[in-house]
Amino acid sequence: MIATVPPYPIGPYRVAALYVDSARGPYRHIAGVEVWGRASRDGAQLGLIGPPDRDATTYDGPHPVIAHPPCGPWGRFSWNYQGGEGDAAAGMRAVEQVQDFGGVLEHPSGSKLWHAAELPMPGDTPDRYGGRTVEIDQCDWGHPCRKRTWLYVVRGDLPPMPPPGEHTHVMVRLLRNGDDLPEMPKRYRHLTPWRLAEWLCQLAASVQP
Repeated sequence: MIATVPPYPIGPYRVAALYVDSARGPYRHIAGVEVWGRASRDGAQLGLIGPPDRDATTYDGPHPVIAHPPCGPWGRFSWNYQGGEGDAAAGMRAVEQVQDFGGVLEHPSGSKLWHAAELPMPGDTPDRYGGRTVEIDQCDWGHPCRKRTWLYVVRGDLPPMPPPGEHTHVMVRLLRNGDDLPEMPKRYRHLTPWRLAEWLCQLAASVQP
């Protein structure tokens, strides 16, 4: 459904990918990326490949980070969140890690994490960490669905943007979608397209020590 294995070698970089699906996501296929798994609500690492102690909440540098903390506790349906992706505290910890080491944090647009952590909104001036927020659509990087996303970028430079993409699926089929496109299976919705992962690696790698 989402091609997460790059068709050509990527890297090497010196960055860390945090709170990611290390079994099915693209980051373990990118040279020079340290992969730190995402935790379930009981603290167990989901789909972890590699050392069992790579709990993303314990990452303490030194590389810039690409953080994908659990969005369930912070999304528009947080009222119905059952805790399967991880605790809300992971989001706040991810903010600290990006501010400490530079890089980028990715979350759905409208995430309540922005208000809780007092992050700048898209279009606002940078905060005291040099962090700013930009909105993208993951469809432009090959996601099958329209997926509006906020990126909190700290001390990194945005690589060139790709051209607009066309979606082939919807996250959830609702009458307000206005089309008859097929619904994307839930197990694929969180995965990062490999082209976006490469772009985020370039962004994080631009952070100066």
